[in-house]
Amino acid sequence: MPSLMTPARCGPPRDRKQPCDHGDNAPVPSKSEKEAYCVDWELNDPENPRNWGTAYKGWLTLQLGMLAFASSLGSSIISPANNAISRYAHVSPEVATLSLSLYVLGFAFGPLLWGPVWGRKTSLLPAMFCLGLFSIGTATSKTATAIFITRFFGGLFGSAPVSNVSAALGDIWAPRARGTAVTFYAVCVTGGPTLGPVIGSSLTVSHLGWRWTEYIEAIWVFTISIVGVFALPELYAPVLLKRKAIRLRKTTGTQAYWHPHEDVRLDFKSIVTKQISRPMRMLFTEPMVTCIAFYASFVYGILYLTLAVFPIVFEEIRGWKLVISTLPFLGLLVGVLCAMAINLTSQPRYMRIVDENGGRPVPEARLPPMLVGGMLMVIGLFWFGWTALPPHHWVLPVIACAFIGAGFNIIFQQCINFLVDTYTLYAASAVAANTFLRSLLASGFPLVARPMFYNLGVGPAMSILGAIACLALPVPLLFMKYGLRLRKMSKFAPVEDD
Repeated sequence: MPSLMTPARCGPPRDRKQPCDHGDNAPVPSKSEKEAYCVDWELNDPENPRNWGTAYKGWLTLQLGMLAFASSLGSSIISPANNAISRYAHVSPEVATLSLSLYVLGFAFGPLLWGPVWGRKTSLLPAMFCLGLFSIGTATSKTATAIFITRFFGGLFGSAPVSNVSAALGDIWAPRARGTAVTFYAVCVTGGPTLGPVIGSSLTVSHLGWRWTEYIEAIWVFTISIVGVFALPELYAPVLLKRKAIRLRKTTGTQAYWHPHEDVRLDFKSIVTKQISRPMRMLFTEPMVTCIAFYASFVYGILYLTLAVFPIVFEEIRGWKLVISTLPFLGLLVGVLCAMAINLTSQPRYMRIVDENGGRPVPEARLPPMLVGGMLMVIGLFWFGWTALPPHHWVLPVIACAFIGAGFNIIFQQCINFLVDTYTLYAASAVAANTFLRSLLASGFPLVARPMFYNLGVGPAMSILGAIACLALPVPLLFMKYGLRLRKMSKFAPVEDD
């Protein structure tokens, strides 16, 4: 808590509506009395989430990761029930695929609404409870229309962790340690789509039936959300500092204490200008957000494409039973877990670079692993495409799945790390822009999978995707060379001069 003689400071004079600097390196105190009473973090302030104990921050990271896992699990757990839903609702299998695509489409629009104005906790938990309710709504639906509508709104509310968790990890972990935390988050985000089909197929073929895919989702969502209500504190620095300013005015009797977040009002205008407009502005005016979003969107789309392609290859062509045909998704999961080793191995190098930069994040140092991930993705796509069908042994395309999973996880994590390191206070908006675009593509890929792979064949169709992946390989190289120059030109990416 700041001393009564030395009020907390926000830095040099600035307009009150601008955010304070919440970094670890406090700027030179201002001579302005008003700015002198702008509440900021003290050195080693115990209220600063970044100063909490490592074990406690690990517990918070686990909670945040499980929220993200619950959300991503909901996207794919119903996919093995596609034919069952088609028969029940009297629609074609292509139309039944909307139960997957509309959920992912909800991911596109939800992050534009679940900004951290009220705080991370408030942006996460109410939305997750709504996801649980809409999951029950899907489970009890009697018509195809009801299934599709409840799935869309489930994705809309379930998208809250997708955009907020990565930014919340930036609230509690310093740049040099954040990569390790994001590694766990990335596994949770990708683990949901890879484990979901295995769980969903087991439920679908059992006496429980396809409806229990959504009941299980609701049970898990409610469980982790209830834990969060009691065990997850607020993490967003502006909200915490606002509360601190209010408390200081009450305890000291000095009404001069203030924080810019007290001026923030959530009305229709602010929702449009900040919650929706800012991510869209960043997507279309920030080259770094645009390129990273397109790359992440492509590989994210590939992940959801597999939910439609694997049934074609393993169930329809190879003739495997439903549960057995979903086991190749475990190959994707193995690749995701192997990618953890690559991502964690790159952490000591990044920490050394951050230390050399005075403790400040160096986004460009996140990019070399992305090159490795890009090459693994290309290898996996071509390998799967030309070994998926008989007479090739089934183990060959399953191994290719591991390459695809590893490539996806490396690219996905480094994209998140790059955006959070680059945009810091606006990380949630940058991630929301990224999530918006990647979810649009991912919602469309499963719909085009069946006609594309039936008309072109598995090999040619996968080769087209592999060629696109090849074209994206130079993206990290370009940002390694021009990233600092682009950040200096950005309106949202703070760059401190040495």
